[in-house]
Amino acid sequence: MSPCETCVVRNRAICAGLHDREIHALSMMGRRRSVAAGEPLIWEDDDSLLVANVIEGVLKLTTSTGDGREQIVGVAYPSDFIGRPFGQTSRASVVALTDARVCVFARNDFDRFAREHPELEHKLLERTLAELDRSRAWMMLLGRKTAPEKLATFLLDMADRFGDPACSTALVPARRFTLPFSRQQVADLLGLTIETVSRQFTRLKADGVIDLPSRRDVEVIDRSALEALAG
Repeated sequence: MSPCETCVVRNRAICAGLHDREIHALSMMGRRRSVAAGEPLIWEDDDSLLVANVIEGVLKLTTSTGDGREQIVGVAYPSDFIGRPFGQTSRASVVALTDARVCVFARNDFDRFAREHPELEHKLLERTLAELDRSRAWMMLLGRKTAPEKLATFLLDMADRFGDPACSTALVPARRFTLPFSRQQVADLLGLTIETVSRQFTRLKADGVIDLPSRRDVEVIDRSALEALAG
């Protein structure tokens, strides 16, 4: 059996719409790669040489200012697609937040395959539009939401992204999950100070909305209350 046939994210990844023969052809182009936490996979402003499907783990997408300040601009979870197909330059660095496994393709080979398979191009378009919607929602969060609303929205998103597949297209939100971010990274993501983030976590726990079994583990006790707080 090819790696694609046993892939745990095949039904949710970008290649989900391909037939078995096409999956086999795609598998011959790709290779599995393990990425250790902290290890970069793609560098910002480098030539766009590869694209990848995330199989396991979480990776961050970052951009940097001229003096080296970093901003997390996206997060990739299992079944997400990373890299810049049909582009010459990578617009963001991709670094593993946790130990991860990815299915890597040479960008030129993937571009050629996508042009020959409209189903894959259609999936790329769907993913691009979904990412655009997510970016617009994030602009709303950063620009208009209060600190409690920001953290509640963030935790709901984490629960959804770490949920269990109920079928090929739906997820059951996770009740308990481990954040791949430090408190400082959460603060940077949400445009808050680390002190504000810590206070909001403490308040949510005191109100019985969440529990914090450890510094990075979160258990959602009252999802309805969290949704109400998220606005």
